[in-house]
Amino acid sequence: MPSAWLLQPRPTAPPPPAAPRPSLSRFSFNQIQIADVLKELQNLDPYKSAGLDNLDPLFLKLSATIVATPITSLFNLSFISSEIPKDWKAAAVIPLFKGGDTLDPNCYRPISILPCLSKVFESQVNKQVTDHLESHRTFSAVQSGFRAGHGCTSATLKVLNDIITAIDKRQYCAAVFIDLAKAFDSVNHHILIGRLRGLGFSDDCLAWFTNYFADRVQCVKSEGMLSGPLAVSMGVPQGSILGPTLFSVYINDVALAAGDSLIHLYADDTILYTFGPSLDTVLSNLQTSFNAIQHSFRGLQLLLNASKTKCMLFNRSLPAPACPTSITTLDGSDLEYVDVYKYLGVCLDCKLSFQTHIKHLQSKIKSRVGFLFRNKASFTHAAKLTLVKLTILPILDFGDVIYKMASNTLLSKLDAVYHSAIRFATKAPY
Repeated sequence: MPSAWLLQPRPTAPPPPAAPRPSLSRFSFNQIQIADVLKELQNLDPYKSAGLDNLDPLFLKLSATIVATPITSLFNLSFISSEIPKDWKAAAVIPLFKGGDTLDPNCYRPISILPCLSKVFESQVNKQVTDHLESHRTFSAVQSGFRAGHGCTSATLKVLNDIITAIDKRQYCAAVFIDLAKAFDSVNHHILIGRLRGLGFSDDCLAWFTNYFADRVQCVKSEGMLSGPLAVSMGVPQGSILGPTLFSVYINDVALAAGDSLIHLYADDTILYTFGPSLDTVLSNLQTSFNAIQHSFRGLQLLLNASKTKCMLFNRSLPAPACPTSITTLDGSDLEYVDVYKYLGVCLDCKLSFQTHIKHLQSKIKSRVGFLFRNKASFTHAAKLTLVKLTILPILDFGDVIYKMASNTLLSKLDAVYHSAIRFATKAPY
């Protein structure tokens, strides 16, 4: 089982041009301040698991005022020496069973646990890196993943606004929802360092990041047993603070390959879409852009998962063929056309009615409310209110500004299950 999560390195590609962008100033690490580390330690979640170094977050939290100064010195020494303690590069991987065959490694979700101090350190480094990148507007405007002020909802709203505007103009709109195979685990370190160099990172920073990726290992921890260490030679570290930011840097320029189509990136979720008065022209442009995007991903050694990459025609009233022209991968596989696709947590249907999404919410809330009613004798009034706030409201709140575009008939179905939750919490008769 341990080797199931060890990806083999692919052939190394030459890095992109090393010259920094003219408009981007050089980036070097600043010394970390004791007050920042102290605040980070005091805010640690004491219930989080310790890493392989067995340094418990609760211990660090309780001793924060004592250990903050030496820990800060250790962090700053890492900048000076461009080295990170090897113990901080060792991850414990806990296999979480998803269902299916217990002997099949693919039926487990790997949860990576890193040493607590490494995450405290990375949090400080990540703040400096993101502040620099955001202040210089490095990220593409169509890149929403892991950025302050951006999220799943804002990304989906941007995409839907473009699509609905096209539909209102009686234009055809087609989209490809791109799925990548193990994207975060496939990042090539050599290419990523080249990206950072191109963004103006100093030689000292590049040396630090090179060391950050070097000599990483992971062990599988299950039923009290620990496997031997396995080398991790590619990918951004799972469970890390820096990993998502570095992945965003890695794929940022993919948007440049979209050509005449529009694109939106959110971590490894990518949607490519275009619209126009002629369906044939729309699909032809989409195919051209999709080819360019595939080449861009291949240049980053990120592989397309063709079986999970889908096409959709958004259309409310225009005539459309039963079998539209296929969109194909570079390997010649035809992508499947679907009527519903779950994009960033919201089920989008081809008519943008949100019927499927609302049915899903309704079913999920009904199931939870039913459980609460069956066990209502076990809860105090205060506990009932808390349970509704924690288990029912978040389901309704996520993406509510998106699915509120649905018809009043569909939205009334959500009102019904919401009212049942209110009756559970308040004993109201209606």
